[in-house]
Amino acid sequence: MEVLKLDRRNTTLVDNVEESLIRFFKEQGLRPGSSIPNEIDLAASLGVGRAVLREALSRFKMTGMIVSRTKKGMVLGEPSLLGGMKRCVNPLLMNESTLRNILEFRVALEIGISSNIFRNLTPAHVAELEQIVEMSQVIGNNKYAPVSEHRFHTKLYEITGNAIITEFQDIIYPVLDFVKEKYRDSFEPIERELERSGELVTHRHLLEYIRKGDLQGYKRAIEEHFKLYSIYLERHRRQNMEESLPQPVAEKVW
Repeated sequence: MEVLKLDRRNTTLVDNVEESLIRFFKEQGLRPGSSIPNEIDLAASLGVGRAVLREALSRFKMTGMIVSRTKKGMVLGEPSLLGGMKRCVNPLLMNESTLRNILEFRVALEIGISSNIFRNLTPAHVAELEQIVEMSQVIGNNKYAPVSEHRFHTKLYEITGNAIITEFQDIIYPVLDFVKEKYRDSFEPIERELERSGELVTHRHLLEYIRKGDLQGYKRAIEEHFKLYSIYLERHRRQNMEESLPQPVAEKVW
């Protein structure tokens, strides 16, 4: 096979090999199911050892981009878009800024999928949501309540019919649980404040709009449902801005 060029600007030799292979697959117009050259030919074409090549290929295999087939050798597969994310999402390894960004992204995403939910909604979906809400009423505010919350929102994601949205929800939910627990002392006063003012929108309220098929009412309600997080994020932004402002220099007293 032809000699493949390496881009030496990348960080490591394995990175160079990975980028070169991606270019090769694109230039050859290879598609899922297409066979790719064996390790010996690839290593020779790239001018690298097989150990380096195998490390680069292992990265592709982890994402499903390359699959080994019996008697067929290596073939291209369809990579999992969120596969790599699933492996590295660990809230314990994220700083506070990243955790808050994920929380904000989740709120924006769930508000954004409202139209998709109503477009695909069926009586069976409504019945499932009713069952989840009723179960949460039975469970109450004990330690199992977050399970019902998870089930309700997971069901909303499933109703969109978008597999990537549903998979993303499964990946980030442990992060959201971690955030809610980590910042519990900040969330609880806001939640009590919303409850006292009658602004706390629950799953039962959301369900009423879903039953009526009222998309616009639901959009307003889902924003209010996440007001707890929106207030928290806004307060944190203001606090950061205030802390970043230059502090007045104290005058010297002689």
